[in-house]
Amino acid sequence: MTDPFVLFSEWYEQAERAAVMDPNIVAVATASKHGRPSVRMMIYRGIREGGFSFFTNYESRKGRELADNAFAAIVFYWPHLGKQVRIEGEVQRLSTNESDAYFQQRPFLSQITAAASPQSRVMPDERDFLARIAELERVSGGVIVRPSYWGGFKLMPSLFEFWTHRDNRRHERSR
Repeated sequence: MTDPFVLFSEWYEQAERAAVMDPNIVAVATASKHGRPSVRMMIYRGIREGGFSFFTNYESRKGRELADNAFAAIVFYWPHLGKQVRIEGEVQRLSTNESDAYFQQRPFLSQITAAASPQSRVMPDERDFLARIAELERVSGGVIVRPSYWGGFKLMPSLFEFWTHRDNRRHERSR
């Protein structure tokens, strides 16, 4: 089989060229320290520091689960191509420099939201959240520093599975 990073890159480029949908939307599955699974859709942000990267609030449910159980799986599904890539492995935090660099590339209002959001936690009153956003906009001077509780992760692959749709459920699957 071809190097899985090379094959992934080829399929990803196909998905970008035939972009019926955003090829960066992935399902990320984590599990608690007790093995209870959780999955959510996220945005893939490229291969960084040797792993498949995504960014989030470290205090979110996924951040807490990854702190307790540093293994995850991601799935890319491109139905218009009839292709899926599933990747499993250990997850590590990206370096502070990598997280800072990505945070500074984000739109200003997205930076503010990341700084203000109590992600995955109950928000008793949305007005408090909106007031926090307004206050950050007012005092920031147009510059938001990446909060210490927000940053990137990289999934270091230990398993790749490439799936191709075939008629009559005779799909091709390569690991």
